[in-house]
Order: sequence, then C-alpha cells, then structure tokens
Amino acid sequence: MSLVDEVRSFNRFYTRAIGLLERHLPASDLSLPEARVVYEIAQRRCTAAEIGRLLDMDKAHLSRIVGRLRARGLVASKVSPEHGRHLLLSLTPTGTAAFAAMEDGTREAIAALLRDVDAGSRQRLGAALRDIRAAFGEAGNSAPPVLRPLGVGDVGWIIHRQARLYHEDYGWDWTYEALVARILADYVAGFDPAREDGWIAERDGRILGSVFLMKSEEPQTGRLRLLYVEPEARGLGLGHRLVETCIDRARALGYRRLTLWTNDILLAARRIYQAKGFRLVDEAPHHSFGHDLVGQTWILDL
Repeated sequence: MSLVDEVRSFNRFYTRAIGLLERHLPASDLSLPEARVVYEIAQRRCTAAEIGRLLDMDKAHLSRIVGRLRARGLVASKVSPEHGRHLLLSLTPTGTAAFAAMEDGTREAIAALLRDVDAGSRQRLGAALRDIRAAFGEAGNSAPPVLRPLGVGDVGWIIHRQARLYHEDYGWDWTYEALVARILADYVAGFDPAREDGWIAERDGRILGSVFLMKSEEPQTGRLRLLYVEPEARGLGLGHRLVETCIDRARALGYRRLTLWTNDILLAARRIYQAKGFRLVDEAPHHSFGHDLVGQTWILDL
C-alpha cells in the first residue's frame, strides 16, 4: 500500500479500537470535539481563540461547542483583567466534575485496551507513538536526551542503526555493518574499564546516538569511535555533547591524546571534531563499503 493508504487504514483501525466511533467518550455524555475543548479549558484559563489556534478548529464550529458547554453549565467565562475584550473560559464545579469522570473513564478504557499487550510490545508501541508525533513535527514536552552506559541489546542496536543510516545517507553496503560488528565485538570481548567507556544517548526510551572511548596499542592514546546521531536528534547539539563527554572521560583516565579515523564525506562529524580542537594529521584514498572514499586520521592533544 502507499503511505496514504497506510495512514487511512491505520485511522480506520485506530478510531474503532479506542472507541472514537461511539457517540460519547467513556463515562461521559460529551462528544469527542466537546471533550477535547473541555480538556484544554481544564488545563488553564484561556480564550476560545486560543483553543481554536491550538486545535486548528473552525471558528464557527468551536463557537457552537462553547455555547453548548455554557448552556449545560460546564463552562463559564469572565472578562480578562489584562484585555477587556477577551473572555477567559474556565470550568464550573459541574464542569470540573464532568472532566474528572471523563478522564477516569478514558484512562480505564485505554488501560483495558493495553491489558493483554506484553511488555516488549508496550515499549515498541510507545516508541512508535513518539515517532508518529515527531514525523508530524510535534516535539511534545520531551526532556533533553540523557547519556547512559551501555545496556543489554545496545550493541546489536548500534550495529543495526549505523549500518542502516550510512546506507541511507551515503549508500554504503553491508561490509560497513561487518566493520561495526567487528569493532564492537572486540570492544566487548576485551573491555577494560580502566581505559575504555561508552555512552548511549537516550530520550523517552529511544536511542538517539552513541560514542565510544576505546584503547589503542599506544598506552597514552585513546580512540574515539563510532560516533553517530539519529536524524531526529540532529541539530540539537547532541553530537557535540557526545564528543565532549568522550574527551572529558579520556582526560579523566589519564590519556595524553585522543585519535579518531573518519571519512572526508562525513562533514557534520568533521565540523564537530574541528570545533573540539582535533587536527587532521593524515588522509588517504581507499575503496570500502562499495565506494571510493578518503579516510582521515584526526588527533587531539589532551
């Protein structure tokens, strides 16, 4: 199916699954548009115009909804002290009670829908819902990414995501996946906590990037390896933060210098390295991952 058909098919499934085809929401006699307006008024005092902009609702349609809610004693209005021509909407005690009942009923209905969904599926569902919001440009109220140590499953995920992203961005073939797998297998097999470390950038349970500090044959030289940032997190300074974290850890472990190898086409990564003080010391052409590339070695004196 085309993406348009996929979205329409999902909408048909979703509206039925969560009961949106019912005349009223659970534990309420409010229709979906009425309930949505009540929800927004419950969050804060606001004008009808503010709700209209937030929900992208037709002005006349919204006016009729607010009128019905007033007539039923659920919503009251008063002149704004800051602007005499604006009417601030708020819930009456009756409206507050109706909102509480609606919230409880809706939560119970969704909880029942999720009752037979196993833990793994719940995690995937949550991530998929966040992806949908992000795809439509809604960032939500997500906190900044956190950097955490590696956990079970992270190594396989990094191999998969780096292989996919470099294929999508640069057309690299699956031999790059083999390289990443080999690097990380050696890292895990010979991990030395006195000389090595790794970080996963994560937000709302979703991995957004990673970087590794690895030992080298030179005792005083560490290696920065496998920096990557997911497309949805680019432009937020996460790459700089990951590199800075690796540099700070290298200093704390007593390294005198930090080195890395990259390719000249990875412009965003190169800009980060330059900004952190790395200097280019060598470059050479090579044929790898199905392409003619120019490999580069960069060094930072610590």
